[in-house]
Amino acid sequence: MNQAWTAYLPAFIRKRVEGRQALQKILGNAAWLLFDKVLRMGVGLVVNIWVVRYLGPEQFGHLSYAIAFVALFGAFATLGLDGIVIREVVRNPNQADEILGTAFYLRLVGGAATLLISVAAIFLLRHDNSLSWMLVAIIAAGTIFQAFDVIDFWFQSQVLSRYTVIAKNSAFLAMAMVKIALILGHAPLMAFAWAALAEIVAGATGLVLVYRKCGHQFGDWRITLERSRRLLSDSWPLILSGLSVAIYMKLDQVMLGEMSGDGAVGIYTSATKLTEIWYMIPMIIVSSVFPAMVQSKENDEGLYYRRITRLFSVMAAVSLPIALPMSLASNWLVIQLYGINYQAAGPVLAVHIWASLFVFYGVAQGPWDLAENLTRLAMVRIVIGAIVNIGLNVWLIPRYGALGAAIATVVSQALAAVFLNVIHKKTRPIFFCQLKSLLFMRYLRGL
Repeated sequence: MNQAWTAYLPAFIRKRVEGRQALQKILGNAAWLLFDKVLRMGVGLVVNIWVVRYLGPEQFGHLSYAIAFVALFGAFATLGLDGIVIREVVRNPNQADEILGTAFYLRLVGGAATLLISVAAIFLLRHDNSLSWMLVAIIAAGTIFQAFDVIDFWFQSQVLSRYTVIAKNSAFLAMAMVKIALILGHAPLMAFAWAALAEIVAGATGLVLVYRKCGHQFGDWRITLERSRRLLSDSWPLILSGLSVAIYMKLDQVMLGEMSGDGAVGIYTSATKLTEIWYMIPMIIVSSVFPAMVQSKENDEGLYYRRITRLFSVMAAVSLPIALPMSLASNWLVIQLYGINYQAAGPVLAVHIWASLFVFYGVAQGPWDLAENLTRLAMVRIVIGAIVNIGLNVWLIPRYGALGAAIATVVSQALAAVFLNVIHKKTRPIFFCQLKSLLFMRYLRGL
């Protein structure tokens, strides 16, 4: 039986999905996630541009520095459990309460640890700058409430993301209105940090409400030491990978702040925001196909690899048409959006936007790493990419400032997401899948 929304599809698409319940469920879930991200991208882009213009490079740089600093320790809050929890619930649905309960308490402890580590580290680094450590403390407090994201993992495992979309978007839209009110009321910088924390708290509250509305109870959750051990045994490489990802995604902003000042951070971050708004696309796609990929691994190895190659083909087909025009129009785009005070961000955007291709590929490889239990090799690739990123930043930032940081990001992303796959025999097959995916029209015809 077809889902009701298929009646509104064009005939040639409806023909491909008729009678395919699993595909319809995936597409419906992806549609909700796409709605979520498009709404966030549209409303968020407008509000963020307004905030960036209002604060100016220096104040925006202060806020961006604090967010990047906390992100360096964010892996301790997430504990690399996202994909693992989804995988375990899909494989063991009768143990979902134990999996969710254990993951929740682990992430609660991880969030508290992230808060303490972040505040201690910023106080040691900038003990004479009260603005910096106050901003870091407010932003880091949000990592505690991210423990409630385990509810989102359950909905993802059931391919029912519409509930989390409703919950989190309600919080997002409310806080967008608050930020606009802050701008109109000429609020100080600190108020925007509190608004960021309030959005996380409101999103967590929304997840709790929709979970209970769906008939589930937190009282059914339970934590066991054995489950904790098993989850952390699988996730510790991902924790290290997360730290490494944070290093080459956020350390450049921290290094810029220390080497060139927070004004340079404001210029750089204004450019990277125009790149990072696209990073939601691979996450939408992967979160919808992940359960099906895990199941195909168990049933049909050939189908499994065909789906992986098609997934990479989709990533190439989406990312390349984004990167090329944005790179060519970067100077005009930055001035139109942010104003003349941010014109130095144009060349940064022209380079940094090419990181999107490799980010798309890296996100697409995530399910394969988990299904093949190759998270340790993923960790090694990311650690190498992080080391290369640090070295390039040390060399390039003093010479080229924010542009040097952008070059370092693109090179390290390319290494970690694609080229290091060729080194090990276990990851070489995925490297060739990535190469084949550049012939994306051939493989997309097989969808």
